[in-house]
Amino acid sequence: MAMASVAALRLVVLLAAAVPLLPPPAASLAVTSTYVRPTARATLSVLHDGDGRTPQQVHISAVGSDKMRVTWITDDDAPATVEYGTVSGEYPFSAAGNTTTYSYVLYHSGNIHDVVIGPLKPSTTYFYRCSNDTSRELSFRTPPASLPFKFVVVGDLGQTGWTASTLRHVAADVYDMLLLPGDLSYADFYQPRWDTFGRLVEPLASARPWMVTEGNHEVERIPVIHPRPFTAYDARWRMPHDAGASPSGSNLYYSFDVAGGAVHVVMLGSYAGYAAGSAQHRWLRRDLAGVDRAKTAFVVALVHAPWYNSNRAHRGEGDAMRAAMEELLYGARVDAVFAGHVHAYERFARVYGGGEDACGPVHVTVGDGGNREGLATRYVDPQPAASAFREASFGHGRLEVVNATHALWTWRRNDDDEAVVADEVWITSLASNPACNKKYSISLY
Repeated sequence: MAMASVAALRLVVLLAAAVPLLPPPAASLAVTSTYVRPTARATLSVLHDGDGRTPQQVHISAVGSDKMRVTWITDDDAPATVEYGTVSGEYPFSAAGNTTTYSYVLYHSGNIHDVVIGPLKPSTTYFYRCSNDTSRELSFRTPPASLPFKFVVVGDLGQTGWTASTLRHVAADVYDMLLLPGDLSYADFYQPRWDTFGRLVEPLASARPWMVTEGNHEVERIPVIHPRPFTAYDARWRMPHDAGASPSGSNLYYSFDVAGGAVHVVMLGSYAGYAAGSAQHRWLRRDLAGVDRAKTAFVVALVHAPWYNSNRAHRGEGDAMRAAMEELLYGARVDAVFAGHVHAYERFARVYGGGEDACGPVHVTVGDGGNREGLATRYVDPQPAASAFREASFGHGRLEVVNATHALWTWRRNDDDEAVVADEVWITSLASNPACNKKYSISLY
């Protein structure tokens, strides 16, 4: 991989019938947590312990309702093949894919293999191996085809000791899919960090689908020297932008359905064009217009730079995108919007147009996965009325869509090496709210 050259660069009880009968939660008072984080932890560097043909950095992502994309890297030439089956050691199915590489200044990547396998059965464990390698058997579990459905949501991961703590907490949880609203490796131009990040997350990312969107740390554009942005991100983390009923044509934004169409997830690109008339704006309008809320219980969106933020860090950086796109999300009755970028946690009430609105989405910032830049500890005072809970800590969130009317959002703080529930709220589907479930239309033009 030409390392000499690169060195030069430097309660949830699932009673579906009972949950709708729960009384609505009492209005919560705004809370700014006074919790003080323990000291910082060092950046990690996970080395490769195999030979040049040994698969490494394996991760998977969902493609449609019954397929999975398997991506991995080998230092040397190896076949882009995946063998798989439902019994350990037995691989009656196989598929072949593509191999690509990329260069970034003096860095040259390993061989990046990409194979789509399927059709797969829902809620089933599959055993697989990559590049005909007999030394490593991996496994993943496919998501369920109906509710309940459990997401983990975490942003701005990086690869520090706090990242490792977050990943341990996620691994101890029971979930179906991980959503990441940008800032993955914090490579920041030094490409070997993409490799160490891939090795760090492999135990989780090879076992459950990871669906990601880009953050500012994925741009990696150097004027004149390397003017093309997102080179490593696009090569290493290909998402299903060309699949489903609403292909976007760009790896920087896309959408997909889970749980048999009960949940629609929209992954937006903060660093792709988003103004009215842009390709992303036109695609989002078409995508949301195609969602039938009589069949789709929940719609959630992810974006990197938050549209609502009372932290002093990155104030206003999401405002232009909010001005361009918020009306579309509001018209489609999007239930929740998750963001990263700000290295802290914050949950807002339902908001729209800069203020509280009972038919707007719940906005949550979860840019607190464990990055090396540290936490954003300074908030605006006094706390805005729409800001329900905020805390400058590392952690991760969990969204459990229990049934067609209710989802439970929980945020778990990294309290040293223990995941502590610090914030929790029930989210009721706007499609089930008579006051919000009015006829609306989103023009395709």
